[in-house]
Amino acid sequence: MTFTVPLSSTGCVRSQPAPQWAQNGPARAWVSFRKRLRKQAGPTVRRSSHTVHRIRSTRRLLNARAGSYRPGLMSPPVAPPGWSRWLVPPAALSVHLSIGQAYAWSVFKPPLESALGLSGTQSALPFQLAIVMLGLSAAFGGTLVERNGPRWAMTVALVCFSSGFLISALGAAAEQYWLIVLGYGFVGGIGLGIGYISPVSTLIKWFPDRPGMATGIAIMGFGGGALIASPWSAQMLESFGSDSSGIALAFLVHGISYAAFMTLGVLLVRVPRGERPVAGGPGGVEAQGVQVSARSAVRTPQFWCLWVVLCMNVTAGIGILEKAAPMIKDFFADTSTPVSASAAAGFVALLSAANMAGRIGWSSTSDLIGRKNVYRVYLGVGALMYALIALTGDSSKPLFVLCALVILSFYGGGFATIPAYLRDLFGTHQVGAIHGRLLTAWSTAGVLGPLIVNWIADRQEAAGRHGSSLYTLSLFIMIGLLAVGFVANELVRPVHPRHHVPAQRKAADAERQQPESAA
Repeated sequence: MTFTVPLSSTGCVRSQPAPQWAQNGPARAWVSFRKRLRKQAGPTVRRSSHTVHRIRSTRRLLNARAGSYRPGLMSPPVAPPGWSRWLVPPAALSVHLSIGQAYAWSVFKPPLESALGLSGTQSALPFQLAIVMLGLSAAFGGTLVERNGPRWAMTVALVCFSSGFLISALGAAAEQYWLIVLGYGFVGGIGLGIGYISPVSTLIKWFPDRPGMATGIAIMGFGGGALIASPWSAQMLESFGSDSSGIALAFLVHGISYAAFMTLGVLLVRVPRGERPVAGGPGGVEAQGVQVSARSAVRTPQFWCLWVVLCMNVTAGIGILEKAAPMIKDFFADTSTPVSASAAAGFVALLSAANMAGRIGWSSTSDLIGRKNVYRVYLGVGALMYALIALTGDSSKPLFVLCALVILSFYGGGFATIPAYLRDLFGTHQVGAIHGRLLTAWSTAGVLGPLIVNWIADRQEAAGRHGSSLYTLSLFIMIGLLAVGFVANELVRPVHPRHHVPAQRKAADAERQQPESAA
């Protein structure tokens, strides 16, 4: 039996034989180790800060193995024996339901335009910057999330997202729009990115048997957050008023309320003992499989194939989602039954519901049929739905609504399935950091999708066209993008062993050499 003792803060380790440690318990082991360390180091051991760190690290490790270690508030919280893994998804939901408010930003656009004299493009700037910062903070903060654990990440998300609302409240009260852009877009966007990836790695480790379902439950909250935030924000603006002071008060209530709600997730989240539990419970055997670091993952063709897949799928979905209400009104404006404003708002709510349902439904389906197969459905059937909308035009309102709902369910499902896809290819070693880097595809799509739909619609309208013809070219472009994503998905293959972590690479080499030596 060997015992691994940390030697420094850089993660160096040394294996020491310790049969009496296992027999006499951690208290006796601690005394034995300290005596032996003093004999080896001599009288300078008391004056060496490096040695003190070694002693404290060893003490924490011994106590943790005995179950007596109590982590601090910002430490990765290890689950106690008997902890139910089904308590972790609610912790993730509390964060994702909060940051999902980003999809309800459109509620604040009309009052901001009226109170501060903004154009439609200007009022969309905080949301656009928030999506860009989501991708960037997820990419650059993914490694920190893996290193410090979900509680640290959720706390950072709580502070940034709530502070963004508080800064925005100050900007609205002072009628300084740049403060709203800074608060909601920049600071709040950092909270979006860190909060979005914070529970992903932990959920995958808790649910190695059903990673698609686990991440789908959490990411479903991001899609469903707007269903709660939209009517809630509208009711607040109606009660407080839509002038600058009313908007400021609404921002203030949002910041305080979301801080309280996200605190529940911070306090509830736990990581499994041994990092990878067996399917039946929290404590168990480490899962076997491919393990690739984040640095190595971005050098593989598999990562960039998935980047293209996610970018194309999100571009196709967000193009409809961002312009859903005016699109359905334009499509059927020249028919005998035009769509009213209230009906268009109901259509947007249906799309949000499809987005949310797709995140849990399709990601759970991926556990049964595989990630590559479910992305074939997203991209192939999604292209067919776009073709039906483009070709049938304004001939059938139910068909238009049905196709749009299917497309948005694929949009949500793509977000929820991608962490499990990454886990299958790269393992759980640094899947949160890899996921964060991949979300730069979302930032790209968040600019690309609305740009395609809005720019082409404006050009077609300037040329004198109207109705469904405003969007025909955009729809065919989306079909082409989905075809590109379909090809990229087909190119995904297992990761070459040279990218595996060193210990696993040695094991793979030994396994390949074994048949040769036997021969």
